[in-house]
Amino acid sequence: MDLGATAEEEAFRHRLRAWLRETLPKLPPNPPATDWPARLAHDRAWQRALYDAGYAGLHWPSDAGGRGATPTQHLIFLEETERAGAPYVGANFVGLLHAGPTIAAEGDAAQRARWLPPILRGDEIWCQGFSEPEAGSDLAALRTRAVRDGDSYVVTGSKIWTSHAEVADWCELLVRTDPSAPRHRGITWLALPMDAPGVTVRPLRTLAGSDEFAEVFLDGVRVPVANRVGAENDGWRVTMVTLAFERGTAFAGEVIACRRTLTRLARTARANGRWDDAVLRRRLGRLNAEFAALWRLIQWNVSEADHAARTGGSGVPGEAGSVFKLRYSEARQELYEAAAAVLGPESLDAGQAWTADRLSSLSYTIAAGTSQIQRNIVAERVLGLPKAR
Repeated sequence: MDLGATAEEEAFRHRLRAWLRETLPKLPPNPPATDWPARLAHDRAWQRALYDAGYAGLHWPSDAGGRGATPTQHLIFLEETERAGAPYVGANFVGLLHAGPTIAAEGDAAQRARWLPPILRGDEIWCQGFSEPEAGSDLAALRTRAVRDGDSYVVTGSKIWTSHAEVADWCELLVRTDPSAPRHRGITWLALPMDAPGVTVRPLRTLAGSDEFAEVFLDGVRVPVANRVGAENDGWRVTMVTLAFERGTAFAGEVIACRRTLTRLARTARANGRWDDAVLRRRLGRLNAEFAALWRLIQWNVSEADHAARTGGSGVPGEAGSVFKLRYSEARQELYEAAAAVLGPESLDAGQAWTADRLSSLSYTIAAGTSQIQRNIVAERVLGLPKAR
């Protein structure tokens, strides 16, 4: 892996820094977490600013509307925007980090032309309709049914933990199209318009008090066959593409944020006298090494995917994404447990951002595939161990 920056890439870094210095002071303050209309407008405006400046979909292929940036340019973008305190993708994250890359990799020309430009501009928001109430972590146990009727599928069932369904225009939806096929063989990936008749959204409130997840009920919803990405009953393979992006690169910016949080914790510990605790210092030092290693793993994953794309492969992150996701989700929880040790009673203040972040961290060993699922993937696909019986 060679991620040394070239002169051109360093010039890119300086241009990006200059643009961030000029642009960020002009942005309005972040809206309240519970004001969804304001949050949606804020996230869309930031995405449009990135698009107009040529930074949207930076690492996407040029034929998908991106700039075909090098892996190093992609990582420079993540580093510089996070360090500058730029907004996160927010409500755009499913489209930008999951559905968009999947459509770019698996969609036909018409689908790429229809869906990718609005995602890059921030005009259309996507949500993810994978999990189901009775399936738990076993995604292949989904029951939402789609029956072919002419040029449409008629979809009936329900989804849960559907990210940003309350504001989404589209949903990347997994359905069962052949109930008689083996569990992984009868699944299809559809793009569902959220304003279709028969779609009902019921928001869910999380432990932290936010409501970015929802239940989605589908009652005879008609979805055009043209909205199918990949072949009928080949949705499990397409889904593995989606999950490879979700687990391989979607958390990259958050690793940088965690490293910055760790620096703040060390500074706070020095200020409040807890730095004298040798056990705490070792704890923070180990976390610093953990996140440095995770960042290197991201660099390796991105470099590997880029090399594969340039040598005839798909450019989709591989199973190493599960290695990253497994360790990152647990390291993030350990980070906020350490924050509680540094902050003491202050960490229990519901008005503190630390508290909300700590509560949010509890979900990371479940979201995007539980740690148990990731261990199975690593054991079977990376280490070559036999499947569990």
